[in-house]
Amino acid sequence: MSINEEKLKQLEHLAALIRLDTLKSIKAMGQGHLGGSFSIIELLTVLYGKQMNVDPQNPYKEERDRLVLSKGHAGVALYSTLANVGYFDKKWLATINQGGTSLPSHPDRLKTPGIDATTGSLGQGTSIAAGIATGLKLANQSNNVYLIVGDGELNEGQCWEAFQYIAHFKLNHCLVLIDENKKQLDGSTKNIMNPFDLQKKMQAFGFYTLKVNGADMRAIDEAIEECKTVNDQAVCIVLDSVKGQGIPYFERLVDNHSVKFNSKEINRAADLAIEELQQKINRGS
Repeated sequence: MSINEEKLKQLEHLAALIRLDTLKSIKAMGQGHLGGSFSIIELLTVLYGKQMNVDPQNPYKEERDRLVLSKGHAGVALYSTLANVGYFDKKWLATINQGGTSLPSHPDRLKTPGIDATTGSLGQGTSIAAGIATGLKLANQSNNVYLIVGDGELNEGQCWEAFQYIAHFKLNHCLVLIDENKKQLDGSTKNIMNPFDLQKKMQAFGFYTLKVNGADMRAIDEAIEECKTVNDQAVCIVLDSVKGQGIPYFERLVDNHSVKFNSKEINRAADLAIEELQQKINRGS
């Protein structure tokens, strides 16, 4: 079912809440992976706001869909999403990466309700997702697995081994979602290790592959719906996103992979963005 105007407004409201809490959490920590967290917020909003079969009141129900955030450094965006859809109290967000927290800097399935895979060592989440999808298939379960992987992360050979496996066994219930925000820790992906055309590469690996605007929730949703109609082939969506997506100042910031809130300019920009997001939320959009 496509997104109507009422549902789109609900999703826009949720995305604003997630972006606000993500920014406030990173600012409170003094630094964090802002760029790659912001670039997947629209995707997370569509997944938890519409697409995934999950129940925040029963996080481990057997028939739930699974999410593997292979780019685990974006964990703060996932935590903000889980808090805003009801997995745990939003007060937890103030404890991210502190001693004794249930919200470590990278997702840990043993610590946080709603986390299905412990990730952070880049590349490994792809294999975890392939393994989960295999187990579900062998058990004749219809659950979907959503794998979010970064474009910089695709420097890891393990990703391509996992993709080859997913394609060979036609694990079409494991949807590969590539966040192509075009930057990684040390610069642009094109300069560090040119990925060339990721859509064509995934097609060459045997995937039915779509490419959409990573900030367009309607387009993301339609692409997921289309992938769900594919019966005999692995599926992938490449999201054409922007590091720091949704806040112009952070989109333009050159060093926006992991932002340090150590200057008046950055803190002022963050405070202004927080104010604007709060106003947007108050308006109900």
